[in-house]
Amino acid sequence: MSFSDSETSSHGGEYKNFKQISRDRLLHEMLRTSDSGDSRSSWKVLIMDKVTVKVMSSTCKMADITDQGISLVEDLFRRRQPLPTMDAIYYIQPSKENVVMFLSDMSGREPLYRKAYVYFSSPIPKDLVARIKNDTSVIPRIGALGEMNFEYFPIDSQGFVTDHERALGELFGESAQNSRRAEASLNVIATRISTVFASLKEFPFVRYRAAKGQDESTATNFRELVPGKLATAIWNNISMYKSSIPNYPQKETCELLILDRSVDQIAPVIHEWTYDAMCHDLLDMDGNKYVHEVPSKTGGPPEKKEVLLEDQDPVWLELRHTHIADASERLHDRFTNFVSKNKAAQMEQRDGSELSTRDLQKMVQALPQYNEQKERLSTHVEIAGELNKIIRETGLRELGQLEQDLVFGDAGTKEVINYLRSKQDTSGENKLRLMMIYASVYPEKFEGDKAAKLMQLAKLSPEDMKAVKNMRMLEGSEKRKPSGSFSLKFDSQKKGNAARKDRTGEEETWQLFRFYPVIEELVDKMCKGSLSKDDYQCLNNSQKATREVNGSSARNVPPKATTESTNPRSVRSRRTPNWARSRTSDDGYSSDSNLRSFSTDFKNMGQRIFVFIIGGATRSELRVCHKLTAKLRREVVLGTTSLDDPPQYITKLKLLSEKEIAVDPGLGI
Repeated sequence: MSFSDSETSSHGGEYKNFKQISRDRLLHEMLRTSDSGDSRSSWKVLIMDKVTVKVMSSTCKMADITDQGISLVEDLFRRRQPLPTMDAIYYIQPSKENVVMFLSDMSGREPLYRKAYVYFSSPIPKDLVARIKNDTSVIPRIGALGEMNFEYFPIDSQGFVTDHERALGELFGESAQNSRRAEASLNVIATRISTVFASLKEFPFVRYRAAKGQDESTATNFRELVPGKLATAIWNNISMYKSSIPNYPQKETCELLILDRSVDQIAPVIHEWTYDAMCHDLLDMDGNKYVHEVPSKTGGPPEKKEVLLEDQDPVWLELRHTHIADASERLHDRFTNFVSKNKAAQMEQRDGSELSTRDLQKMVQALPQYNEQKERLSTHVEIAGELNKIIRETGLRELGQLEQDLVFGDAGTKEVINYLRSKQDTSGENKLRLMMIYASVYPEKFEGDKAAKLMQLAKLSPEDMKAVKNMRMLEGSEKRKPSGSFSLKFDSQKKGNAARKDRTGEEETWQLFRFYPVIEELVDKMCKGSLSKDDYQCLNNSQKATREVNGSSARNVPPKATTESTNPRSVRSRRTPNWARSRTSDDGYSSDSNLRSFSTDFKNMGQRIFVFIIGGATRSELRVCHKLTAKLRREVVLGTTSLDDPPQYITKLKLLSEKEIAVDPGLGI
């Protein structure tokens, strides 16, 4: 199988981020390579299966695809019209069913297409290659036959999923032990992760969270072994890449850290106060799609309009990782400034006074840009207003304060009981999330019949109690004892237990922004070379694997950059509510100037760091990867089986105790 040499390799030339490289590979290495000349000299058909169409749609826009001469996108398994004068590009998984369908399209006297350019999303077995070569009528009609090794789903400029929504249940649930389904799921996940490194031409140091038994041989619980099993499968795939992919690195170029969801059971349920996380937590969104009502242009009833909150929206890109209070204030200032400077907006605000010809000319000139900017800003002002309304009506401020006080050891049982007794109108979901945080920090309070009494006080149902009880299943063996600074409880110097330590020496910013996911500390330690080699073992045999790799980057690594400002932040305006006022923390996105200087300084980036979380990741963890990229000057890419918001995660956690979990046919298993 052939593999085209990427011009977007991370080992030289212009630096491109993870998603840019992914996009360029599909557009330039696959779609453009079938051109005979100009991309529009002859239109082509793109044929994909259920998985690859999701890969393509998560990576590229339709306009990107048509720009490469694609006039029609087809489903491999749907009946298709013959187009014998056009070439076809097949981007498919290397399965027997897919190969049979492809051969059926192109064999015989009258093939569906003139020529076929076939690209497989992952390595193809030798028996399927032989099957293709044995069809003598098809061979002359094949313009290219290769492995793209691209079977992951970018969700962000620095994030991807393997699209395994049921991984938590399949790998950590009741039915996981000695399950063929669990082993099959792990193999598919490993294959998809491996194609990330094939695409980026990266050869990683593979580290994983080790089982906590006496040693690996005595850890018989399947759940404990999942990170190690996944690491081994990825390592085996990458070892084959070294000999099968031209120009693949023979020495380590990056780091991969494999974790499972048990490493941090607080991050998926605590209320995260950034604009992005709150939109997905508190609003009824469908993925990145937000639906709201706008006035009808014809004067009728309000119309529903869909808005995509994604990277193409510069306002969203700037605000998504900021505190909701900061986002609200910035939007207010931005909108006020926009109206004061925009001619069309000023004209619109005049109360029926007669407009001069000159005024009308200025208004017409400003109108197209004015409408677009006004609509975008208005949408975000509306969203922020809706979020603040929910925060007020649900009393989320007080709950959020208690959650963070619990995590940092500033609150305990007394405060939780007082809250449950005085705030009985709190929603069941919010009380459940509080109980899950409490269980993570004070697991001993849930032993025996204590849990039932707490649930009775919170007025939670037996179904809700499953979520709390099943948290223990993620910890693996009953004998498993947390060790090191990343255990559920490691600091008893405060009021009680604590799952996090306050960070010192960081920029002053918003209250209720103290919380940070465990991966922030893990990645920081790994970058410094101080991450425990016993708890996080490395598969690479080289002696280099035991030392810090940041000093031997394939790219030049600058001295550690300082992203924190030495000057205190300006005093907030009176619009800022008391609960949002400053506190020691750092969001990594404190000013527009920080963003601008960072975006133009990619050429000084060091080796990439990949973190993969089995069982689902959170938006706070994705945010941290962006923050650490700016702080460490190393692109930190987050991978996971799925990106979960709190309601999704809680539902999955409840299902862990189910004996059988249905398989999603879309997972490719």
